[in-house]
Amino acid sequence: MAELRATYRLQLGPQLDFRGARELVPYLRDLGISHLYLSPSLQARAGSTHGYDVVDPTSVSEELGGEEELRRLCEAGLGVVLDVVPNHMAASEDENPFWRDPLLRAKFFDLDWRTGVSRRFFDIGELAGVRIEDPEVFEVLSRKVIELVREGLVDGVRIDHPDGLANPAQYFRRLRESGVEHVWIEKILEPGEQLRDWPVEGTTGYEFLNDTTALFVDPAAEEPLTALYEEATGESRSFEELAAEAKLEQARTTFDPEADQLAARLGEASEGLDLPLALASFHVYRTYVDPDTGLVDGLDREAVRAARLPPRLAAILLLEERGHDAFVIRFQQTTPPVMAKGVEDTAFYRYHRLVALNEVGGSPGRFSLPVDEFHAANLERARRFPLHLLASQTHDTKRSGDVRARLVALSWLPDEWAELVRSVEIPAGVHPNDAYLVLQTLVGAWPLTRERLDGYLEKALREGKLRSGWLEPDEAYERRLQDFAWSLREDVEPFARRLAEVGAGIALAQTLLKLTCPGVPDIYQGDEVWSFNLVDPDNRRPVDWAALRAERGHPKQDLIRRVLAERIEGEYEAVDAPDGVCAFVRGRHLVAVPVRPGAAYEPPPGWRPVVPGLYVR
Repeated sequence: MAELRATYRLQLGPQLDFRGARELVPYLRDLGISHLYLSPSLQARAGSTHGYDVVDPTSVSEELGGEEELRRLCEAGLGVVLDVVPNHMAASEDENPFWRDPLLRAKFFDLDWRTGVSRRFFDIGELAGVRIEDPEVFEVLSRKVIELVREGLVDGVRIDHPDGLANPAQYFRRLRESGVEHVWIEKILEPGEQLRDWPVEGTTGYEFLNDTTALFVDPAAEEPLTALYEEATGESRSFEELAAEAKLEQARTTFDPEADQLAARLGEASEGLDLPLALASFHVYRTYVDPDTGLVDGLDREAVRAARLPPRLAAILLLEERGHDAFVIRFQQTTPPVMAKGVEDTAFYRYHRLVALNEVGGSPGRFSLPVDEFHAANLERARRFPLHLLASQTHDTKRSGDVRARLVALSWLPDEWAELVRSVEIPAGVHPNDAYLVLQTLVGAWPLTRERLDGYLEKALREGKLRSGWLEPDEAYERRLQDFAWSLREDVEPFARRLAEVGAGIALAQTLLKLTCPGVPDIYQGDEVWSFNLVDPDNRRPVDWAALRAERGHPKQDLIRRVLAERIEGEYEAVDAPDGVCAFVRGRHLVAVPVRPGAAYEPPPGWRPVVPGLYVR
């Protein structure tokens, strides 16, 4: 495997195929990248824009150029990490040979024994759950990826949605035994939750993303910003209350079919149980109890205990009452989509105190992170998963790192923000909570085109499911909010400019931390310059590669190039620093960045600056 210094995420699709990616290799090598991190590249449904709707994982995507072009890309001078989708495939009779054949369908897909309807991916019926836990299914569906790894063309894989698997630990072991030594997983850990001791390099980096965001939020602003939010919107409930409500709502509606299937598997033991409530009661994505081996980790016991389940259900889930193995497995596969749809895709669009904190794997209830806790998290990652990815933006983030940096800066300018909020007159027929989101969106992603703003607000309202929704959209209300938002653009511009200045400094400091903390920095396509993306599809817009390659002197791009050239390595050691400064040493380098307004740091004698915040001796 080539030396792993930094990965660069490419979203392949109609706008960028294998050949186009190969043309980017010289530019990315000059930037200091060591590995391309490719979106799913196996055969997906015709016209797929993302590759997650796989129809044949035994072959490489013809639309992207086919296997020959992928092999040429893998030999072009950068290592390759491949995004792999083991949990589901597209249920397409025309394109998916495994779904088309009834015998193969029964073998390869996780079918419900009563109805013949497959386990679905989240709430998407067209994506059918796969029985990758079956050794024969694993062997067939993993063959092409394992072949590419064994030939040395692909250095490692990123595993999509591992929590959907019946037995994630078993799957990771099989990959390792098959010769896939470098595996990163898209595992969403809640704040404080530990990654299990699996044979993986770590996660794709949402923990670091959220820690870095919260590190720069000024805790002194929590009280005034909380009071301002309540004053402006009338919302006084905590995020935890809203999240619990949203999870239960999703469990009782969207995932009611899954609850019915679980009840059928449990039989008489389900009588009197409120399974939707049980599914919504977990504070982590899932437990990992293994009925095959009888393994119940202490973390599983803690999660079940925290969920406060009925005693008999808790006993079943912890294998204290046996005979319900199929139920236990399926229950554990169902809590993740309830959590994801309830929190990330509902509650995050209802609670807007400081939306920089409304990010995948984060909790808006945690306002700020002390410097010593940031150090502790870095030390833990360095000890357990030294090649853990460090992200600031992905194809799934709600906002780019640069947008979050500007919104973090609201905590540095709470009085000026309050003045703007109070100056805005909300028209009749616009809910004040939606107006509060509008204001943060405008100043965070400024300047926005009308098309991008309208698209974002439509999605935000429909995900929030209060005044509009995907099933029954209220287009009149959506248009009213969109018109209101567009009318504010000149009113917010002076403050947006001020916020952009402060946010730029925070963004550069956060980028420096990503490049120097223990782990592997991951750069999302286009994020080496200012990137003000909102949630998908906004963050999957085509990148102007010609402009990026021609760019010279951009502060963020220059920072990345210069810091990656330093090859920072060595033990991570926290350094005493003035209040409001995060400082640490790695080998011959010292990193020191202000994380509070007005904070400053003067390095000891013998250290010379490389870039602002980075010193070498």
